[in-house]
Amino acid sequence: MSEPPGAAVSLAEAPATTDSPRPPTTQRVLPLRRPGRWIATAAVLVVGAQIVHGLVTNPFYQWDRFRYWFLRPTILDGLLVTLEVAALSAVLGLLGGVLLALARLSGSPVLRAASWTYTWLFRSVPLIVVLIFLYNFSALYRTLSLGVPFGPAFVTFDESRLATDLAVAVVGLSLNEAAYASEVVRGGILSVDQGQHEAAAALGLPKGYQFRRIVLPQALRSITPNYVNQLIGLIKGTSLVFYVSLLDLFGSVQTMGSTYPGDIVPLLLVATVWYLVLTSAVSVVQFYVERYFARGATRTLPPTPLQKARAGLAEVRARLRREAAV
Repeated sequence: MSEPPGAAVSLAEAPATTDSPRPPTTQRVLPLRRPGRWIATAAVLVVGAQIVHGLVTNPFYQWDRFRYWFLRPTILDGLLVTLEVAALSAVLGLLGGVLLALARLSGSPVLRAASWTYTWLFRSVPLIVVLIFLYNFSALYRTLSLGVPFGPAFVTFDESRLATDLAVAVVGLSLNEAAYASEVVRGGILSVDQGQHEAAAALGLPKGYQFRRIVLPQALRSITPNYVNQLIGLIKGTSLVFYVSLLDLFGSVQTMGSTYPGDIVPLLLVATVWYLVLTSAVSVVQFYVERYFARGATRTLPPTPLQKARAGLAEVRARLRREAAV
C-alpha cells in the first residue's frame, strides 16, 4: 500500500521527543576539602617560624662569632682531616664488607663462621672502645712481622712507627664499618630474584661474570640507600677520632672551645653546619646514583630536583590560567 505524499519523514527532520536525554550541563569540579591538612600545615609553619625567629634573635648563639670561626684555617684543616678519614674508611670498609658478605654466602662453613663472628664482634663492641684499643695496641704487640706461621719471621715492623694517629683512626673506622657494610651488601645480594641466578646459570656463565654483570647491578639498587645511611653515620663517627689525638673537625672545635670558652656555642654551631653540608652533599650524590641504577627497573626515571621545580611552576601557571578563565 502506497503512503500518501508527505508521510515519509527523514530521521534528520524528525522532531526530538520529550523523552530524549539532554546533554549534561558543564559543572566545575570542586576539590575535596581537607581541613585537617590545612590545620597541620599551619601548625608546622608557625612552629618553623618560631624556631627560625629564635635562632636569629637569640643573642646566646653569637652569630657574629659563628661567622668569624666558620672559615678559620684551624676549622678548615680539621674539615680536611675529617674528609680524608671518612673517604679512606668508606672505601676500605666497603671492600671489607663485600669480602665478608661473599664469605657469609659461600659454601665453606669455615668462611661463613669467620664472617659471622667478625660481624657479631664488631657490631657488639662500641667504636670508641675499638679506637682506644688500637691506639694502645703497641702495649700488647711492640713489633709486627711477616714470615712462616708459627716459624721464623722474614720482615719485622716497629708497630709504634706504623700506628700513626691517622692510621689508627682509619683502621678502627674501617674495621667497624666493614661489619655493618657486610650486612648491607649481603641483604642487597639476597634481594635479587632467584630466577636471575637460575637464568645466568642456565646460560653457562661463569660465577664471577654472573656476580659482576647480573647480580651486583641489581643488588646495587638495594645496597645504595642503605650504605649511604652507613656512610652518613661514618662521617659523624669521625668525631670520635679526637680521642686518639687526631684533630678532625670536631677535635678542632673542641680545642678552640677549651681555648676560648666564651665561644663554645658558636663553635658547636660551626661543627653542626659543616656536618650538615657534608651529609647533604652525600645525599645529593645518593639521589643521582639511585637514579642511575633505576634504569631498566622503572618505566620512567625519577625527576631531578630541577625537573620537579619546573613541573611545579608549570602546574601553578596552568592553575592560574584556569582560574582566570573561570
